[in-house]
Amino acid sequence: MKTLITALGLLVALGTATTAMAESDYDAMVGTWKWEDFTVKVEKCDKTGVCAEVVSGPKNVGMQMIQSQLKFADGNYLGKIAHPQTGDTYNSKISMVNTDVWHINGCTAQNVCASGDFKRVE
Repeated sequence: MKTLITALGLLVALGTATTAMAESDYDAMVGTWKWEDFTVKVEKCDKTGVCAEVVSGPKNVGMQMIQSQLKFADGNYLGKIAHPQTGDTYNSKISMVNTDVWHINGCTAQNVCASGDFKRVE
């Protein structure tokens, strides 16, 4: 019985660590990022956890890229992300490469796929 209680305690602790890591990664995403000719500002927000607004670029300035609540799984965020160039929505995976780079890859419902690295500018 004591082993079972210890194991349950460990599972609760691991769940708390995963939640803290997810929140910490949201913190790491906050800032201003560059992809090709686009600049994107990421801030925490209530609607989706984090919001990513295109603040400059050749088109779609003002567009919110993050279209759904991001789910944390296997060290990545999963959700619906609008492409800054086309505005098309992709089922995407966001991976933090390091504190200054995050990588997105995903595909639309029509199986058009894209990927790219966003680099921190501030």
